[in-house]
Order: sequence, then structure tokens, then C-alpha cells
Amino acid sequence: TRPPPPPRPQVQKILLLGSGGTSIGQAGEFDYSGGQAIKALKEEGKEVVLMNPNIASVQTNTDDKSLQKADHVYFLPVTPDFVEQIIQKEKPDGIIISMGGQTALNCAVEMYEAGTLQKYNCEVLGTQIPVVIDTEDRQLFSDRLNEINECIAESYTTTTIDGAVEHAAKVGYPCMIRSAFALGGLGSGICDNEPHLRDMAAKALSVSPQILVEKSMLGWKEVEYEVVRDHVDNCVTVCNMENFDPLGIHTGDSMVMAPSQTLSNEEYHMLRETAIRVVRHLGIIGECNIQYALHPTSLEYAIIEVNPRLSRSSALASKATGYPLAFVAAKLCLGLRMTEVMNQVTKKTQACFEPSLDYVVTKVPRWDMSKFEGVSTSIGSAMKSVGEVMSIGRTLEESFQKALRMVDPALSGFAPHVRIDDLEQLKHELANPTDKRIHHIAQALYEKTLTVDEIHDITKIDHWFLRRLEQIVLTKDELETVSLADMSHDLLLQAKKDGFSDLQIASHVIGGGTEDDVRTRRKSLGITPFTKQIDTLAAEYPADTNYLYMTYHGNEHDVASANGGVIVLGSGAYRIGSSIEFDWCGVSAIRALRQMGLHATVINYNPETVSTDYDECDRLYFEELSRERVLDIYEQDRSDGVIVSVGGQIPNSLAIPLDQAGVKLLGTP
Repeated sequence: TRPPPPPRPQVQKILLLGSGGTSIGQAGEFDYSGGQAIKALKEEGKEVVLMNPNIASVQTNTDDKSLQKADHVYFLPVTPDFVEQIIQKEKPDGIIISMGGQTALNCAVEMYEAGTLQKYNCEVLGTQIPVVIDTEDRQLFSDRLNEINECIAESYTTTTIDGAVEHAAKVGYPCMIRSAFALGGLGSGICDNEPHLRDMAAKALSVSPQILVEKSMLGWKEVEYEVVRDHVDNCVTVCNMENFDPLGIHTGDSMVMAPSQTLSNEEYHMLRETAIRVVRHLGIIGECNIQYALHPTSLEYAIIEVNPRLSRSSALASKATGYPLAFVAAKLCLGLRMTEVMNQVTKKTQACFEPSLDYVVTKVPRWDMSKFEGVSTSIGSAMKSVGEVMSIGRTLEESFQKALRMVDPALSGFAPHVRIDDLEQLKHELANPTDKRIHHIAQALYEKTLTVDEIHDITKIDHWFLRRLEQIVLTKDELETVSLADMSHDLLLQAKKDGFSDLQIASHVIGGGTEDDVRTRRKSLGITPFTKQIDTLAAEYPADTNYLYMTYHGNEHDVASANGGVIVLGSGAYRIGSSIEFDWCGVSAIRALRQMGLHATVINYNPETVSTDYDECDRLYFEELSRERVLDIYEQDRSDGVIVSVGGQIPNSLAIPLDQAGVKLLGTP
């Protein structure tokens, strides 16, 4: 018989630890998760004390426009000394540590080991700290998984460089090293030989007390599952995601598809069942992320790690599925069961319903390495990206091309924007990943210098993904055989279904043309995008949701025109010089509009943001910030005007093109 569930925590005043300053691997996603947690806690009538020194964050707002806000906000470092001072002053009954990234987790572990939390009778809510230590300490993690005979890579822990060399002799070269208690894969990497290992181990031990030396699984698929569990052992997998790049590149630096695209039904359910078994065995309460390496031609797999907290992947999974992970996790921290928590996005189902997607989500990272002279542009197991975008389409081709334009408005889509003249150098660039590898793949396919099989042999990227990219190139080739005037309805529609923008099509057809030429031709043929809902349940149940995207795969709109309202253009992907502060600006503008009784629509594609949260606006389009797409939405919703001044440089650069197209811009003319 199952033991009785533990009693609900009897807490009224709760301390919530934020993530502190924005950094690589820890950015706006924790503003989003912390903000959702505050909403959930306030809904349950709790008093919330927030510690977060990040002045650019939305969660630290205390103005009248913020309906669900913390009762007390302390702009102090999230360190044991300062947290103890706040505990002494505020005397909270409980503390939530899972919404502030690695900063909050490491701080809480240090305080637990020092006996500080026990000293003040401050109860840790959700996943307990011994469980956190079990997942963060590489040796304990290995031991815990061995208890249930789960598959992990052959690995050994050490605290010295000589110990790393000794263990590498057991697993062989190349080998992987990973740091314990580290953020964004800091200190990890593939080591090809002993000198390389000694150098990497020295760097890793400078930021972490312990490293793991692991057998390399380069070329295996990398798959992850977001899992939610409550205190009575209800457990669901909310979203599974598959990396476009094989193992060896940090998830934060890899393109990611949701749901997984190349897994068989057997593989999907094998990994799902494993995820649930592991999470139950570890005793996680709330939300976590489990990452796998999966052999590309067999059912062999290994668990890479479990993150016992909200992460960047959690924000992506929330926005990709319409399942508010942080909100649900905060409720579960209070001892509620999943069956007692309503999904606030669908407003029809409880948190125990697993999402089902009828679309493809593509995440592409944003790097800004070109802003630093002499910096290496290679990407690997240590994260370098500063932001990411999320696009939605009904096919991978559509979703993928949209995502590439989102990550950099200067890109037209899947095309060779960086060209290499020498074939051997091109092969070298494909074999050694950099932030430009997707453009090198495009060059190889555009110029027919390498086949799909040859690209796969070099990169180990799955054939299926490469065939989808090849389809984009085949459509491009067909466009180059006709003029715009002679183009058939079917070809133009196929191009739009494959994610080609109007500007992209104009650049490929015989005789060329302008974006407006293609737009006019397209509309004359009755080819316009359809508005679809992210309804979480693939239309199996009715859903009352304002999460929207546009696609050319459809024959009707899921929602009627908004018939007015104001469009606010978001900031797009975070980058150096344009980050979380512009999300704060956008959210403040949205809240002000709604306070004035105006219908507010947001266009943004950054999954880390509060502006793309389910209840911040009346209508949310996860769409491109481009002239073409803003016009599509402006015309479809018959909007009253557009605000371009609160999202930074990307919407600001659209001001003149939109004005020339007849869009009413609100604010500075």
C-alpha cells in the first residue's frame, strides 16, 4: 500500500528567491517564472517577500498597474548572508528556491548545509534540498539512479586534475567533463587528449568543487522532457523536446524542436516512462527537466542530468504548449494536487492533463559573439548564447524559416548568408560547430556541393531534419524557374507553406520584384495566413486561450478578428544592448493600456519574457516582428494603431516601413 501523503505545508508568509543579475544561462526566463509564482501564491492568499536585485525585472514591480505583485521587495544580492538578514527581519514561514535559477539553488544549499534555514524554522517548499543535492552532486546523482537500475553514461567524479586524468584513462578519449553545481554547462566540454583534459579540468575546478569525467556519446541524439509531480505522486510529462544538433552542443546553444520529430513511438514512451520513474524516485515536487542521450540507431539511452528547478527550457516548454509550468509548480509547492489546479491558459482542464500539440515549435539561439574581437565562435557543451526565439508552424519547414528570420531580421530565412569558397574548409566548418553552421549547411544544399548523406556523415544531424531543409531548397529552385506574374497559385502557396517570406520570394523569382509586389500578387490569388490557437490539447477539448500564431496550413481562423485594439511590438530575442529591460517597458505599456480599458495585442517571439505570459494581454501573437507579419495582423484584427517605441531597436526599425504602408503609429510621429 502507498504511504499516506505528507500534510500540506502550513505557511502564510513566503520568501521567494530571484535569480539576480542577467547573465548567460540565466536571463529573463526567471523573471517570467518568478512572476508566475507570485501570481499563484497571491491567488492562494499568501504574503510574498521577494529578494531580487535585478531592477530591470517585471517581478520587482510594485506599482498600481501590477495587479499580482509581491508584498515586499528587497533589491539585495541572493547570497546566504543577505537572505539570512531578510529571514530575521520578515520571519517567513516558508521559502521557494526553484524559481531563481542556479543562483537561488546554490544559495539555499549553502544555507541548508550551514543549518541556517533549520535555525529559523523556515520550511523549504517544493523539492527538498537533499533532493537538490542528489541531482547537483554528480556522484550522488549516479548513486541514486543506480538504485533503480537506470541507464547513465559510464562516469567518475573527482576533485583534482590528476583524478580526472586517471578516470579518463578508464573511459577513453575523447571524453566529456561536466561541472557540479554549475550554470549553463560552465566548465564542461569534450576533451580529445590528456593536455586538453588537464586544461579543461583546471578551468572547471576553478568554478566548481567537483567534476565528472564521462564517456563521450558524441553523435547521439539529445532529448529532454519537462516533468511535473505533486506530493501525492501524480506525475505528468508536459513537453518533450529534441535537439536539432546531436549531443556535444549545450541545449541552450542548440536549435530545438517541440514536440520531438524523429523519435519512434517506442522511443518516446520508453523515455517518458523513464522520466516519470526517475522523478518519483528522486522525490521532486513541482517541475523539473530531465535530459537524455539517445543512440540514433538503437534503443540504448543514458540520462545526462536532471534539473530540479525551473530553467530556460521550462519557459520554452510553457510557451510551446500553453501549460503554465511555473504557475502550476508554485501551487504544487503549497501542497495542492494537480487535480486541484486549473490550467489558466485553457481554463477548461486541470494541470494533470498532458498537452498534445498539432504544430511544430522551433527554438533558435541568438549569439552576439561578433561584438567581441578575437572571441572563439565555436559552440559546444558550455553555453554561449545570450537569447533565443520561438517560432510556430504546421510543418518544420515553415517553423524553421520563421525562426531564422526572428533570430536576426537581416536574415531572409534558410540561406547561405556566409559563404566559404573552399570545399574542404566548408567540410571543416560543418564538422566543428560554430554559430554560423546552419548557414554552411544552407550553402552545401543550395550549391549542391554536398548531399544530405554527406552532411549527415559530417555533422551527425538526423537525416529527417536535413531532408526538411532540402525541401526548402527544392522549393527555392522551383521559384527560380518562373516570374512573379507567371507563378501559379499552387507554387506560391507551397512557398508560403514552406516558410518563405514575401521578400524572400521576390529575391528568387525571374525578374525579381519587391515585397509589395509579392504581397499584392499573393492577396490577388486569395493566399493569406490563418490565425490558429495554441490550445494545449490539439482541439480535443474546447479551449479559451489568447495564445495565437499564423500559418498558411489551414482553411479557417480559430478566432475572429479583434476588431480594434492597440498592438504593442515586443523586443524580440535578447541580445547585448537589448535585454530584459525592454520586456519591462513592453509589459508596463500593456498594463497601462488595459488599465485604460483598451484591448491590448502583443506581437513577440521571445519565450523567456513576461510579455508573452498567458494573462498579460488580451491577444498574444507568437510571430515575427517583420513588416509583412505586422501588416497581416494589423489588417486581420483591424487594429486601431501600433506602438513601436517600447521594444527597443527591432520594433523601432519597423516604424518607417509600417508608416509608409499606411499603419497608424501611436506615440512619437
